[in-house]
Amino acid sequence: MKKMKMAALLMACLMLVAMLAGCGKKADENVVKIGLIGPQTGAVAAYGLSVKNAIELYIKEANANGGINGKTIELIAYDDKGDPTEAKQAYDKLVTADEVVAVLGPVTSDPTFGVAEASVADNMPCITGTATHPDVTTYGDNFYRACFEDPFQGGTVARFAQKELGVKTVAIIYNTSSAYSTGLKDAFSKAANEAGMTILATEGYAEGDVDFKSQLTNIAAVKADALFMPDYYNNVYMIAKQAREAGINATFLGVDGTDGVLKIEGADTSVFEGMYFANHYAADDTADMVVNFVSNYKEAYNDTPDALAALGYDAAIILIDALKKVDAAGTDLSDRQAVIDAIAATDLDCVTGHITFDENNNPIKDCTIIKIVNAQYTFVTKY
Repeated sequence: MKKMKMAALLMACLMLVAMLAGCGKKADENVVKIGLIGPQTGAVAAYGLSVKNAIELYIKEANANGGINGKTIELIAYDDKGDPTEAKQAYDKLVTADEVVAVLGPVTSDPTFGVAEASVADNMPCITGTATHPDVTTYGDNFYRACFEDPFQGGTVARFAQKELGVKTVAIIYNTSSAYSTGLKDAFSKAANEAGMTILATEGYAEGDVDFKSQLTNIAAVKADALFMPDYYNNVYMIAKQAREAGINATFLGVDGTDGVLKIEGADTSVFEGMYFANHYAADDTADMVVNFVSNYKEAYNDTPDALAALGYDAAIILIDALKKVDAAGTDLSDRQAVIDAIAATDLDCVTGHITFDENNNPIKDCTIIKIVNAQYTFVTKY
C-alpha cells in the first residue's frame, strides 16, 4: 500500500511538472525575442544609448498596439562597449542562450564586422541601424542596414562642399586605426578629386591620440578652404578645438559621427560654429513622422533624439514590420529565411526617409546636410 501511494505521488508530481512545462512553452510562444547589441558604456556610449532608447521606445509603442499580431515583443540588450570581441560574445549569447528570432545592431562599424560574418552561418536576420562602413552588408544576404553607407555620405559631403559652399581646396585629418574613418577619407578624396577640388594635405593619427598639434600645424600651413574630419564626436571635438587654437579658420566638414559633439559635457561649442556635416535626419524636419518621433522621444527621455536614435527607431520599424508579415502569413518566426525575405521586401516611410533596399542590402534614401549654428544642429538640405 505504501509503495502504491508513493507511486501515485510520483506520478502526480510528474504530471504537475509536465503541466508546468506545457504552460511555460505556451507562454514562450506568445513572446517574440529580439536581440540588441551596442555600446552602453565606453567611448561611444552616447551612440549606443541613443539607439537603445529609441528601439525601446518603438517596441513599447508596438506592444501597446498589439505587438506581433498579439505576441509580445521582448528586447534583450547587451553592452558591447564599442569592442568587436564583446560584440561577438553578445551575438553568440543572443543566438544560443536567448534564442532570439533576429538581431538589431551592432551600432558602430568595427564591432559589426565579426557579428555580420558570424551571422551568415546561422542565417540570422540582422539589421544595424547605424554601422555605415560598406563592408558590413557584404558577408551574406541576411545582414541589412537602415543607414546609408560611408562611400555615399563621404562623396556627398565633398560634392556639397564644392557645389554649394564653393570650396576649392581642402585638407583632411583622419583616424588611421579606424575602418570607418579610413573609408570615409577614401570616399571623400575620390569625390573631391572628381569635383575638381584640390586636396592640399592629408594627415593621419592613431586611436587614442589626444594631441594633434603636429598634424594641424602642417594643415594650417596650406591654408585650405575646408578641413574634413571623418571620425566620431569625441575625436572631432578634440581636433576642432586644437585646430582653432592653431589658427585654422577653414570651414569644418564632417560626417554622421559628428552627431553628438554638442552633448559633450563642458565642451566649448563655439569651435563648431559654421560646421557642416552629413547626417541621416534633422530633428527640426517638419515631416509628420519626424515631428511625432521627436515629440514622443522627448516625452520619454527629456532629450532631443539624435540621428543614431532615429536610425535605431527605423531599424526596429523595419524588423517588426517584417516579423508581422511573416507571422500573418502563418509562418513560424523561427523560419529565418522567411524573415530575411520580408526584410528584403521593405517599402516603408520611416523617420529618416522612405526606405527600400538595393541588391546589396543597403537602403535607398537621401542624405541630410546639417549646419551647426549657435550651438544648435540646423537642417540645411537633403542632398
